[in-house]
Amino acid sequence: MDNLVVVDYGAGNLRSVEKALASLGYEPLVTSDPSDVVRASAVILPGVGAAGQIMGSLRRLGMDEAVTDYIASGRPFFGVCMGMQVLFDWSEEDGGQSCLGVLPGRVRRLGTGVKVPHMGWNAVSQRAEHPMWQGVPDDTYFYFVHSYVVEPSDAAVQAGSTEYAGSFTSAVARGNLFGTQFHPEKSGRLGLCLYRNFVEWASTSSPR
Repeated sequence: MDNLVVVDYGAGNLRSVEKALASLGYEPLVTSDPSDVVRASAVILPGVGAAGQIMGSLRRLGMDEAVTDYIASGRPFFGVCMGMQVLFDWSEEDGGQSCLGVLPGRVRRLGTGVKVPHMGWNAVSQRAEHPMWQGVPDDTYFYFVHSYVVEPSDAAVQAGSTEYAGSFTSAVARGNLFGTQFHPEKSGRLGLCLYRNFVEWASTSSPR
C-alpha cells in the first residue's frame, strides 16, 4: 500500500520492523519527519527503550503532536511495545512520565515475585474480535521483552491478555488504533501475520 510509515524517533527496533514488512512485500517509509506522518495512510510506532527517553524524542521531533493528530484523524495506527505504552496518560517509568494521552490509563511496573523483565514467549488470549486477529489462533504465543504493563481505565479497549504476575493487558484496540505489548516482528509466522493484517485492515479502513 502507499504511504505506510514507520516512525523513527531515534531508538527502538526499527530495522526489525522494516525487515518484517519488507519480507511481506511492503515498502514502508521509515521517517523522523512529522510531515510524513501527516500524509500517511497507515502508521506503525515501534518501541524499545524507556518512557522518558521515548517521549523526550517524540516531543523534540514534533512527533508527539503528529502522532496524536494522525490518530484523531481516524487513520489506522499500530503501536508496538513502547509504541503502545506511550498511548496512555502516564507511566511510572523514569520517576513518572506524562505520555500521549490517547487512551485513558497508566503504565505500571510488573509485580513482584516474577523475573523482570518479562522476556520470552507467552500466550495471548484474545479478548475482542478484531481484523488484526484474522488467521491468528487464540492463545498464540508471541515474543515479549518488557518491565512495564498498561492498565487501561476503560476495560473495553483490552483486545488481548497474558498471564505473568497475574493477568495483564497485552493488546489494546479502539477505533482505528491497535497496540501490542509483544513484538510481532520477533514472533515468527504468526507475528508477520499481524503486520499483514494491519496493512490489509488499513487498505480497507483508511478514510483517505
